[in-house]
Amino acid sequence: MLESLTFVVFLVLVALVFDFLNGFHDAANSISTIVSTRVLSPQYAVIWAAFFNFIAAFLIGVQVAHTIGTGIINPAIVENRIILSALGGAIAWNIITWYFGLPSSSSHALIGGLIGAGLVKGGTAVLVLGGITKTAVFIVLSPTMGLVLGLAIMILVLNINYRSTVARSNKIFRKLQLVSAAVYSLGHGMNDAQKTMGIIAIILYNRGLLGPTFYIPFWIVILCHAVIAMGTMAGGWRIVKTMGTKITKLRPIGGFCAETAAAITIIGASFAGIPVSTTHTITGAIVGVGTTRRITAVRWGVAGTIVWAWILTIPMSALISAAIYAALKIFL
Repeated sequence: MLESLTFVVFLVLVALVFDFLNGFHDAANSISTIVSTRVLSPQYAVIWAAFFNFIAAFLIGVQVAHTIGTGIINPAIVENRIILSALGGAIAWNIITWYFGLPSSSSHALIGGLIGAGLVKGGTAVLVLGGITKTAVFIVLSPTMGLVLGLAIMILVLNINYRSTVARSNKIFRKLQLVSAAVYSLGHGMNDAQKTMGIIAIILYNRGLLGPTFYIPFWIVILCHAVIAMGTMAGGWRIVKTMGTKITKLRPIGGFCAETAAAITIIGASFAGIPVSTTHTITGAIVGVGTTRRITAVRWGVAGTIVWAWILTIPMSALISAAIYAALKIFL
């Protein structure tokens, strides 16, 4: 049963469910700043973000997808139960964190899922330490880069704009924030849609449906970008509230700087083939922008809760995935 074509189709559909939930869960990253500054209503903001999530399919290669497909666990040991367990662990963790309004990383949930199932099957020998190390480094580096860039861009923009009145500044940056939100959504689509591409490609590769060489067919690229865009349109409003209002109060100028800083970080990582967390990056950028007002402008208690969600994401999704894999070994 596990090797049947029907089960392969089922796995692809489960992967697309994860892709949809990725967009749904991480929609907050794309639209929280633009909603909280009232540049766009939630309804129009998700359409704006979803459109640029999809357009990203035509602007970048599939470096991140290759990292997910071959750079976390040895692809030689990957079989259908591992894929199903990894997706199950990632989906379960996404739903848990969405329920509590915590902006965790869908990317790291999937990576944790792969690690957990891989460890149960083959032990530490199946782990690709180079890819995992690169990902782990960017768990710290991406929010740090977001924070530093957010702080630097905000200081630069404030100095350029120091003669402007608040009303005039808001008018200018409400328009500019449409651009920065669009570029950020492009980055989100570039990086996050590729995680599901890598999973679907490895499902088909292991079945022999891609031929002797691992690659990402263009129809998978289009499909994954379309599904993540639909998830973004569905929106995750619990997380929007946390990201847009609970960390610090944003004005259009701050929203523009945070989105620009996060976009630079994520797009750069995408070209380098590094699966980073859009959640971590935009959170760091928002904190960096907030600190330009004063340190106490950032609600550090909320930020601390978010950091705990980041720390727990890989081990918890790995634990859930490992449990699913152990159950599948018994029953399937």
